[in-house]
Amino acid sequence: MNSILETIGFPQPTIIPVNGIELEVFEAGQQNAGKPIILLHGWPEHAFSWRHQISALVDSGYHVIVPNQRGYGNSSHFSEVIAYDIKHLADDLVALLDHYEYENATFIGHDWGAMVTWWLTLLNPNRVKQLIALAVPYQVRGERPWIEWMEEFLGSDYYFVHFNRQPGVADRILDENVHQFLHNLFRKNIPKMPPEPGMTIINLASAKEPKGEPVMSEDELAVFVSAFESSGFTGSINWYRNLDRNWHLLANANPIIAQPSLMIYGEQDLIPKFEGLSQFVPNVEEVSLDCGHWIQQEKPKETNQVILEWLKQQDS
Repeated sequence: MNSILETIGFPQPTIIPVNGIELEVFEAGQQNAGKPIILLHGWPEHAFSWRHQISALVDSGYHVIVPNQRGYGNSSHFSEVIAYDIKHLADDLVALLDHYEYENATFIGHDWGAMVTWWLTLLNPNRVKQLIALAVPYQVRGERPWIEWMEEFLGSDYYFVHFNRQPGVADRILDENVHQFLHNLFRKNIPKMPPEPGMTIINLASAKEPKGEPVMSEDELAVFVSAFESSGFTGSINWYRNLDRNWHLLANANPIIAQPSLMIYGEQDLIPKFEGLSQFVPNVEEVSLDCGHWIQQEKPKETNQVILEWLKQQDS
């Protein structure tokens, strides 16, 4: 894994103690530049997901900070499910800002990283200067906890629900099929087909004929495979097992996000757009790229262009 990181010039990691844990952090650019930007990966990913964005942001004067969040890579792992709720995840990031002596920063999140970015902003609005979300829009906190709602409308095999209702099942299968699962998951240009019966994630772990085209090279994929072979999947899946707890923790948060925000969708992504986004995020700009879920890895140049142009507008 280290050889591919060195070959592409990916930053070397530093282990940073924050919030009573350790985070594996990759950083580039000058700390005193006054333009901190924190990139948050999704599931099942790694800081390496942002390999195409780091140099472009550094060239634009940003101090780029890319943590492996708790449960990922060489950051701290815990057996307790509650250790991965949004309070812990948000406090890790606040402590990371404190470590670098930043009052606030720009946050960019993809997938689960986007969810954390939205919720961090709700819980600690003074620590988020502006935000960019990829793939996952703001989630409205309705009258019912999220897993309960999903189970009724999406069924027991929907992976959010399955992870919660059948703890340990998916963890074991993914741990036993790390390469197969990630090789089948990180795909693009996937043809539209009727959903298969059963839990989609488990199907991916055993499928012999992956659909679509690979998002990355085998050398790049090896970074993700190596990380999850070492850590296992339980810590990262436990993020999903806190969804209803997060619903309760966000009960008293002001649901309106006032910060300037950019929402980037993938036109081919199965995650739907949120047509009412501006009701909750009034200062949002929405952009769509012709790609699937792995936006910044599928369309790195286009993603960088959209991000840098938007950031320039905010600075002007």
